[in-house]
Amino acid sequence: MSKKKGFGPYLGLTFLIGFGFFTMGLMDPLYDTYVPIFLSRYIQKMSLIGFFMTIDNILAIFLIPLVSAWSDRTHTSIGRRMPYILVLLPLTALFFGAIPYAAGMSLGALLATLLLLNVTKQSVRGPVVALMPDTIPADYRSEANGVINTMGGIASIVGTIGLARLMDLDTRLPLLGATKDRLPFPLAGIFVVLAVILLFAFIREKKPDPSEAEEQKVPILESFRNVAAQKDKSALYILIALFLWFLGYQGVLPFIGKYSVDILKTSTGTAALASGMVGVAYAIFALPSGYVAHRIGRKKTIRTSLLVIAILTALLFVHPWITASLPASLKLWTFWAIMFLFGIFWVSIITNSFPMLWQMAEWGTIGIYTGLYYTASQAAAILAPILTGGIIDVFGYQGIFLFCALCMLCARFVMGKVTKGEPVENLKTAEK
Repeated sequence: MSKKKGFGPYLGLTFLIGFGFFTMGLMDPLYDTYVPIFLSRYIQKMSLIGFFMTIDNILAIFLIPLVSAWSDRTHTSIGRRMPYILVLLPLTALFFGAIPYAAGMSLGALLATLLLLNVTKQSVRGPVVALMPDTIPADYRSEANGVINTMGGIASIVGTIGLARLMDLDTRLPLLGATKDRLPFPLAGIFVVLAVILLFAFIREKKPDPSEAEEQKVPILESFRNVAAQKDKSALYILIALFLWFLGYQGVLPFIGKYSVDILKTSTGTAALASGMVGVAYAIFALPSGYVAHRIGRKKTIRTSLLVIAILTALLFVHPWITASLPASLKLWTFWAIMFLFGIFWVSIITNSFPMLWQMAEWGTIGIYTGLYYTASQAAAILAPILTGGIIDVFGYQGIFLFCALCMLCARFVMGKVTKGEPVENLKTAEK
């Protein structure tokens, strides 16, 4: 047995792979912040806006596992993930840049653009995510996931703190025309294309091990049944837990931008800064959270983070009342501070939950387990905005924070039943 060298030799490669996550981290916060605002130009009921915000998640629940499984069985001279990335990400960039222009035309044009965008974006997400476990050994995937989540966090900062401020810029540019409430979207599309060029230029996918080359070809529903039928239910419990924590997170996320405008009275350009605080926390703490989990355990890290997020969202529930006597600026800063803390513990969950599932997969089933992860998370993301949109219509914005806290506590209870997925398992196996 060769001596282990640690994660260091894989660090540079992981940062390069992280450019795939950079594209998602750049687009997602801008989409979640401003698409509800664009939709509200034509639609008044928050529950209906919440329904249309599930377009991406409805498509994701089918397309991510399907395309992930296809890419598992794809063999080309440039790899099995790269062909999908080279075709679908540039198309995604094009449709993403078109969103604000479609929003200025009609509701039909906006919905058609959102549909085209999400067909390409959700199709490519699985191959982008699977690049990392294809390349990085299982023992170091928490650290690697921390690195690529750092890239996603940096992208979120670029999008929400940098590009989003350009929503307030009112001028005209060649080709782009009027920039007010538009400019961040085509600029983000350009960044996505540049990231694709970097991925293709520097990433060389690993060739399959001959002993593992016969990959499993299992439909996604059968994959769920196989996981549920396993004697050890750890994978099933992780999928249930992540459904619950995404139910809480996705119930809040699509409405944070409108909450900022309607309740905190920010400008359109400033509305994204709440999500930006989460992005800053992502960039700073994604990598450390992977190392912490390697030291104290992934399960313990996740359960602690879930408890803290439940406390933070309960604090957001009472925030308007406990800050009622404060100046508006200080009220806004305290909200951002809570969102920053939220981001620290949220990234600790995301960084370590994926590697727990990958730890239970073989080389030929990594795409399937990636699909299972996204099927569960996107199922939650489909249900959550509709539920919380209805909660806002009936009880007001504050109800969504209480809903989130309850979901996090339930997820923490389910995670207590997980017994597998720690990096030490592979180390013990290697020593035998």
